[in-house]
Amino acid sequence: MPASAETLRDALAKAYHDNPTITGARAQQRANDENVPIAKAAGRPGVSATGSLNDNLVRTGNSFTTPARIAQLGVTLNVPVYSGGAVRNSIRAAETRVEAGQASLRGTEATTFTNVVAAYNNVLRDEAIVGLNAQNVKVLETNLTAARDRFQVGDLTRTDVAQSEARLSLARAQLQTAQANLISSRENYVALVGTAPGTLEPPPPLPHLPDSPDSAVEVALSQNPTLLAAQRQRDATRYDVKVAQASRLPTVGIGVGENATSYLGSLGAGTGLGVGQNGSSTSIGVNLRVPIFQGGLPAAQIRQAQANRSQAIENATAAERQVIADTRSSFAIWRSALEVIQSSEAAVNANRLSLEGVRAENSVGNRTILDILNAEQELLNSQVTLVTARRDAYVAGFALLAAMGRAEARDLGLDGGPLYNPADNYNAVKGRFLDYGTGAAPVPIAPTTAKVAPQNATVTRPLGPEFDTPVDRNAPLTTGEHAPNR
Repeated sequence: MPASAETLRDALAKAYHDNPTITGARAQQRANDENVPIAKAAGRPGVSATGSLNDNLVRTGNSFTTPARIAQLGVTLNVPVYSGGAVRNSIRAAETRVEAGQASLRGTEATTFTNVVAAYNNVLRDEAIVGLNAQNVKVLETNLTAARDRFQVGDLTRTDVAQSEARLSLARAQLQTAQANLISSRENYVALVGTAPGTLEPPPPLPHLPDSPDSAVEVALSQNPTLLAAQRQRDATRYDVKVAQASRLPTVGIGVGENATSYLGSLGAGTGLGVGQNGSSTSIGVNLRVPIFQGGLPAAQIRQAQANRSQAIENATAAERQVIADTRSSFAIWRSALEVIQSSEAAVNANRLSLEGVRAENSVGNRTILDILNAEQELLNSQVTLVTARRDAYVAGFALLAAMGRAEARDLGLDGGPLYNPADNYNAVKGRFLDYGTGAAPVPIAPTTAKVAPQNATVTRPLGPEFDTPVDRNAPLTTGEHAPNR
């Protein structure tokens, strides 16, 4: 048997560690972290070295002014002193975007968890629907056998038998559709979790669901990770405007240089005079750059940064609106599904009693075979509505927690090792300044599912007692004995 996640927590833990959407988002955030040392590098001292070796093939002057060979080596140290605030604000913008990326990563985790919860409950729902339809097929097969028996003894007409045959054919088609839906749900589960679903346990109750949409929205506005990410992206653009404004200001730096020159014995060669062949010099100075006219570039960059900030402000407002809408919608769907569950439970009980009554009335000739078939279909429909409502209520409840920022790994108590902390990588790289401090070579983290066997529609889970539809095997229905002749 394939490895399986027996509980919802197991499925969430596997997705947390192995889902490629999450692992890819973590890699993207690590790349985002590097923007901080990149921004800091612009304000740090820089050291460079240059060297050259030249042969003068054609010389028109004498050997003192034009030596045959010249070797030069220079080392320069540049220390930025003032850049108009460009470096400082670039660092602040990068740090703010790191915070936005961390919040966005939380949002990716919550979205993936919501998808896993939906896939998990979809499998449970479709398994139940397949079981209900398979049970319905068995009931209708027994009904058809009974109808044919009664037709043989003259209790029923050919029309009654045809109605039973038609309803059985329809039930078999519905079973095929339900089985296809189950296979699709199981394959989606494999894509999200990475392993095939086995016998899944019922999900645990959802904790700390709100009492009203207003209380849910209040929490969401302060904790929703997607909204927090949009707000931090908006804040970062304020520093971008300052960086653009700094391009019109002077820049100051200090330069220190050491240069060495060697003529390799070719200076004054052939004159018989001993002259120095090597020389060196040390320089130090202040570099001042004052922009006067740049063709309109600074103004265009400032306007562009301001427009980007305006867009970020509107994006934050749009994210807030969406969070409010998602929270209220999830709350409404959750509460509605709870009401549907109560109504469906009552409908299942009522339809079960109705089916028993119709069968009993049929045995004395007060009901037709079509009445029995309709009663069985109504019972099946109410049972399918019940399992669907239970799935919808749980998924909507979890989506509500996700919208409130309470459906992340730290909230779910996942097993399987320590939780991933994006701040660890940021703290490790934000202060690095060496040019050769590279990271490890990338390797795949999320496993492939190519070796996971194709899913099937086999259901081993028994239906609950509330979904049991016993087959009517009493004597009047199965043989027609003692039943009135129609």
